Amino acid sequence: MTPAAPSPGQSTSQSASQSASQSASPSTSPSTSTSPGTPAAPGATPLLVLDVVGLTPRLLEHMPHLTALARGGSRAALETVLPAVTCSVQATFLTGSTPSEHGIVGNGWYFRDLGEVLLWRQSHELIEGDRVWDAARRVRPGYTVANICWWYAMGSGADWTVTPRPVYYADGRKEPDCYTRPPALHDELTERLGTFPLFTYWGPTAGLPSSQWIIDATRHVMATRRPDLTLAYLPHLDYDLQRFGPDDPRSHRAAAELDAALAPLLADARAQGRTVVALSEYGITRVSRPVDINRALRRAGLLEVHTQDGMEYLDPGASRAFAVADHQVAHVYVRRPEDLGATREALAGLPGLALLLDEDGKKAEGLDHPRSGELVAVAEPDAWFTYYYWLDDARAPDFARLVDIHRKPGYDPAELFLDPEDPYVRVRAAGAVARKKLGMRYRMAVVPLDPSPVRGSHGRLPGHPDDGPLVLCSVPAAVSGQVAATEVKALLLELAGLTGG
Repeated sequence: MTPAAPSPGQSTSQSASQSASQSASPSTSPSTSTSPGTPAAPGATPLLVLDVVGLTPRLLEHMPHLTALARGGSRAALETVLPAVTCSVQATFLTGSTPSEHGIVGNGWYFRDLGEVLLWRQSHELIEGDRVWDAARRVRPGYTVANICWWYAMGSGADWTVTPRPVYYADGRKEPDCYTRPPALHDELTERLGTFPLFTYWGPTAGLPSSQWIIDATRHVMATRRPDLTLAYLPHLDYDLQRFGPDDPRSHRAAAELDAALAPLLADARAQGRTVVALSEYGITRVSRPVDINRALRRAGLLEVHTQDGMEYLDPGASRAFAVADHQVAHVYVRRPEDLGATREALAGLPGLALLLDEDGKKAEGLDHPRSGELVAVAEPDAWFTYYYWLDDARAPDFARLVDIHRKPGYDPAELFLDPEDPYVRVRAAGAVARKKLGMRYRMAVVPLDPSPVRGSHGRLPGHPDDGPLVLCSVPAAVSGQVAATEVKALLLELAGLTGG
């Protein structure tokens, strides 16, 4: 089925020459013994760009500091792209192009040359196209950039980079840490802020400490390096909104917590004369129906597995068709053209599946890139896709019960939960933590195989503006109406005073 192309945005960025509004409570900047760094490139207005994941008009009501930023400056709805997921939307912000052009068709995809499904890669080389800082440096050579945890950070060409990167020991242990460029920044941040709190960045214990660490790291880099452009990724709203849904009081509390944590950073930006842009990639909406798209393909005889030690593993190279599930969007890879009909038939009438985009449909949505599946499935508003491909939980691979984002051939929001069916789950988790502290190998097998607790998801285009993403700016009249994600790059260049790059 081919949907109609989305209507274009109603308004784009306007003049951005006015000064930033004073919209945050004052706070003391972090003390430092490091020199303040170089000033902004001559003629460039310094920017702070906050990616406040999941921010919507409904949540903004619980965030007084960001509300004040918008009230003293400007705000607009943000027209996102399909799929509305982190990696795709961030690449669109940075390049001003759609997934069909920059190639980031999801948080992961099937690497056909490797025969593997890989999610959450970190190499910046995966993005195709001209970045916002490339354009800025053509106008102002020496324009400096700090990337604090935006995705695809490694090898980006930013002057200062911080991104989560565990230590993977030879005996299989994984310990929290981060990657930085230059390397000396690692010890500087760790000494000041402690080790990056990886286990609050994702998993059952995901929460505010990871976003707080990112905020503090951003403040430190801004105070000591004075980058012209600072990018900061703040994931806190992702957690409880997926766990409990966007209308749950616990999600509203998470929004208030993040807003309070942001206050000192906003005050620092104001004191440094920075223009602030806060935007979001998507809005999270309530869901209640997991859709087992791979199980449907397996029952139709299209998906193949291989078995080791009693566990079943997806066999992409042998499968006639399989799906890479990514929240509410799934890329369906079909090995031979003659299997397209059988694949469509296997998915026809699958409860929770709204659209199955063919070549024309992908082109209409800006998703016709060689990395995309031959078909792209889009879920109903209250549904989302699981990656599950086994038909018997006793045959599930051991990684299914772990927080293991790099081995699962699809996204798994059940990693945000402890298994409610296991009465000893907390005891086993405590035992694993004890083994970890002793430097021993451990398995944190606590993730449920039942996806029904998930209450929030994203990925499809929003059905209502109140459920969609936003862009806020400290400059009055800088944005209004609706700004397309593909216009953010141009907006940032205009706010920096670097148009014409």
